[in-house]
Parts: sequence; C-alpha cells; structure tokens
Amino acid sequence: MLSVYTLDDAKTWDKIVRSFRDYDVYWLSGYMKPFQIHGDGDPMLFYYEDGDTRGINVVMKRDIAKDLVFRGIIEENRWFDFATPYGYGGWLIEGNQTEKLFQTYFDWLEYNNIVSEFVRFHPMLKNHEACRDFYEVVRLGEVVHMDLSSPEVIWNNLTRENRNRIRKAEKNHVRVYDDLFTDTVEQFREVYNATMDRKKADNYYYFSPAFYQSVFNGLSQNTRIFRAEKDGELIAASMMIYANRHMSFHLSGCRQEYNTLAPNNLIMYRAALWGCENGYKTLLLGGGVGSRTDTLLRYKKTFNKGGLSRFYIGKKIIYPREYDELNRLGKALESPYFPQYRAKACY
Repeated sequence: MLSVYTLDDAKTWDKIVRSFRDYDVYWLSGYMKPFQIHGDGDPMLFYYEDGDTRGINVVMKRDIAKDLVFRGIIEENRWFDFATPYGYGGWLIEGNQTEKLFQTYFDWLEYNNIVSEFVRFHPMLKNHEACRDFYEVVRLGEVVHMDLSSPEVIWNNLTRENRNRIRKAEKNHVRVYDDLFTDTVEQFREVYNATMDRKKADNYYYFSPAFYQSVFNGLSQNTRIFRAEKDGELIAASMMIYANRHMSFHLSGCRQEYNTLAPNNLIMYRAALWGCENGYKTLLLGGGVGSRTDTLLRYKKTFNKGGLSRFYIGKKIIYPREYDELNRLGKALESPYFPQYRAKACY
C-alpha cells in the first residue's frame, strides 16, 4: 500500500521517517519546510508498506507551468515534476521485494501527471543501489566525509597542511563556540550573505529570514551553529545538521579579511569533535561545486585523507512524449542538467 503525506501531517510524517533504521535529517518534515518557503516546491512523503518490504521517499512537487520558461505557454496544475530537496534523499527501503514498490509508485506518478523525477542519492547511505533497476542512475563526482570514531581518528585523518592551519588558528587566539540555532542566527545570516556576495553566488543561495525562522521552528534539535571569534568578533560560522548518527555540513560563511587565520578549518575540526562526543558516526562535507574536482573539493579532502565516497543521481521520465514536448516548447539547452527543459532557468 502506498500512502502520501504533506506537511499538514508533519507529526505522522516524522514518526514514519524515524521508524526507518537509516534515516537522516534530509527526510524529516522540518528539513522540508524551509525549502518550501524558499520556493522549491511542495513537500511530499511517500510511504510504501507491503509484507516484509517498506520504503519512504521525500520529494518537492513542482508545477512546471510556474517555471519562468513556461509561464503563459502551458496551463497551471496540469503537468508536474519531482526533485529531491536541496541536499540528499531518494528512496530508503527495508526489504527486498522492490519491484512491486516501484511499480505502485510509478503508477501513482503516471496517474498524477508527474512528467519526471530527479533524485540526489545520499552518498553515505548508498541508497542508489536499490534503485538501479528502476531509475537511470548516474555516478558523478567524489564527496568527502569525516570518520568520527574517536578524537584520535579525526586528528590522524587530517592532512599535515590542515593540522598546521588548525594550529595556526589556535595560536592566533581564534576561539570556536557552538550554539543552538536560535542564539546566533542573525549573525550567521550576515556573515553567510557576505560570503555569497563575494563569491557572486546565484540568487538561489540567499535565504530569507523566514527560511531561517523555519529552520529554527522545525529543526531546533537537529541544527547547530559553530562560530569562530577573534577578540570577541564573529569572523566565521558554519551550520551543521544532524540526526540518527549522521551529521552534515550545511551552510557556511567567513569574513574575507580573516581567511588567512583559517577559522573554517578550526570550525570543522571542532564540529567533528562535538559530533564524536555526541554519538555521531560521520560528518558529511559534500563535494565540489557541481560535483567537479575543484578547489572546494581539494579543501574538503584535507579533512579526511581516505574518506571519499561517490555521489549518484537518479533520473526517471514518466511521460517521454510530454518530456520531449517540454524540451521543444522551452527551447531547452543541450545540457546534462535534468530535467533538460529546466536547464535554461539554471544557467
């Protein structure tokens, strides 16, 4: 049986998610709500249960007609697509009888005019493996995680260069503090936005006060800000999210004039120690921009010489003819972006 939940059923939603052995924060309703506010779509939880097999999937449902490319071209509330929320997701499945699960799910998508689905699988959970026969699974770049087994393991897995940068930060009296989310949210937002300005980031990566308030309302027990101060001034901060033994690096910012003091290196190290002390097993740092091998990935690799995993995405076209027609109507770019008809809006 397939059941579908919205955020109106948040309590039931989270009860179902927490009943799964390997769930992470990305499946919780409190993680979804801020991105609904951000304009990413309408959150939905799918729960399948039949005999010894059950599974969950979280998605953002998007009305294709509301994309700038298609406004006034196709009618609203006619065709939709699904995408994993910002971060990671995909099906979590317990049991081996997956064929009926996916047939039931894809029947639902077809009945409800879902043209396509895009999935960012969770690299630590490797949940792409159960989906290979049902999605086009594509391997992308590397992602980095830190092993939080012990303080010794954390330190020994750092590169020599990174250890020296952490020592430099400490020698220059950079101090790191951790707070529950609400205590420093405005300060965090200020330093984060300044970092996005410096990087000339896309508008998507600027989040409203309502977004942050929603994080506080829904994830107050799953979010922590680690801030670095120098002489009482905030110079860098990172937001970490966590649940069920899994910890992830989420958002971060640093004042440019203090980069040479390596506050972010010290923050990441202290966050890893906090995770270890509080029973978390891994800290997922992610990969490079667009899954590329770039300076960001090389920086992240300095935190774990051997902690590399592959990042996988999944593609599914439910309505091939309509998919091709949307590409034509939207004058889609030749691009690996999926769904292709949204590529123009993303470049």
